[in-house]
Amino acid sequence: MKKILLTGATGYIGKRMISVIAAQGYKVVCCCRDATRFSKNTDIDESLIEVVEVDFLKPETLENIPKDISGAYYLMHSMSNTHDYEDSEKKCAENFAAFIETTECQHVVYLSGLVNEKELSKHLGSRFQVERILMECKIPVTVLRAGIIIGSGSASFEIIRDLVEKLPVMVAPRWLDTKCQPIGIANVLDFLIFVLFKEESFHKSFDIGCDDVLTYKQMLMEFARIRNLKRKIFTLPVMTPKLSSYWLYFITSTSYNLATALVGSMKIEVICRPESLGEIKRITGIQPFSYETALKRTLAKIQANEIVSSWKDSFISSRRDTSLKDFMEVPHYGCFTDLRSMEYDDREKCIERIFRLGGANGWYGQSLWKIRGFMDLLVGGPGLRRGRTHPDRLHEGDALDFWRVLYADRQEGKLILFAEMKLPGEAWLMFKMYRGKLWQKAVFRPHGISGRLYWYSVLPFHGIIFKGMLKKLTGHS
Repeated sequence: MKKILLTGATGYIGKRMISVIAAQGYKVVCCCRDATRFSKNTDIDESLIEVVEVDFLKPETLENIPKDISGAYYLMHSMSNTHDYEDSEKKCAENFAAFIETTECQHVVYLSGLVNEKELSKHLGSRFQVERILMECKIPVTVLRAGIIIGSGSASFEIIRDLVEKLPVMVAPRWLDTKCQPIGIANVLDFLIFVLFKEESFHKSFDIGCDDVLTYKQMLMEFARIRNLKRKIFTLPVMTPKLSSYWLYFITSTSYNLATALVGSMKIEVICRPESLGEIKRITGIQPFSYETALKRTLAKIQANEIVSSWKDSFISSRRDTSLKDFMEVPHYGCFTDLRSMEYDDREKCIERIFRLGGANGWYGQSLWKIRGFMDLLVGGPGLRRGRTHPDRLHEGDALDFWRVLYADRQEGKLILFAEMKLPGEAWLMFKMYRGKLWQKAVFRPHGISGRLYWYSVLPFHGIIFKGMLKKLTGHS
């Protein structure tokens, strides 16, 4: 059985590619920096998945990857919290290229972004740099360049939906008149899997997109039409990139750093080279569906709660870019703690309530949580906008409003959350079923005087929030 190396296995595209690769009869070797964030799909035979913990910025960890791999997907991007992501992406690509030449790999497929080679944003310039590095590798490489990806949970789609759903009238930046060529997520996955081991594609780059060339404004208006919403959009030439980034940040669920990177790219027209798109269609036999169809398919998936992955679950939506392992052990010393317990009415019902916290389901004591979320948003945190990927399922690594899931086990009745809101310290929230009671524990590890002042300033609200939440979860109110 051939082994296929999958980098970025916990990312938006990577999570979806696992089942796609396995369906072709390959064994998937999933690379992730933090194995605690990897959740195995129960629908896939476990014998078809191997998880290896690798950090491509640390060459010594690459030895964890088996040498007998036949193919590889390079799906890593570092457009998150760091201002030097270009350097990080360059080093990752160089380390990957050097290592892959020591294996039995016969083909590498890299998913990049559509680029206008005459004028590149910082974001697209970094991806083009990675492309050049990989192309110099001795192993045959195929590059697929995609623009706006439309799919449930994709950052592009979430931004479109947020803008249209929230704003009846938009006063928007002029770059909404920029042309682009979108593509549905299902078509992206098809191109990725069907191009693997195709010799005609070796040492080449291809643009992938649907046949629709649209402005961002037209994409927004088409979404509004499908949703039967009346919308007006006016563009202004006076919005600077910084103002545009703040506009996206406050209205949509995107992080500020991601908004900044996206604004830099959205000002530049990126459409497919016709001959390139035509050739990859011929090689793979794929005819991408229209933007309208992509939207309708995506909305249907959301309606059916079939969101396989979300960009929000990646650390690109976080204020931290680090391993969850660093916070798995909830500390005791030097911490403030709020510990409460209460007998629950019914174990299964109690667990159901716990695992449905957040997102559209809300939090018990919702008004105070909303105030805290708004305050976090004002200082650059994620606030409550990220929501949750699925209404009643949680996995390690998932984003949950301004929390990150560290541990989730329904059978055990245990959930541990780590705060990603802006705080003068670090915070955990834990729920655990034990001897007929639900134990609820909030832990705060302060940073200096400011952290201690913060704890005492919010202490009067704890009785309202935590006591009320515990009563709701246990079925006593």
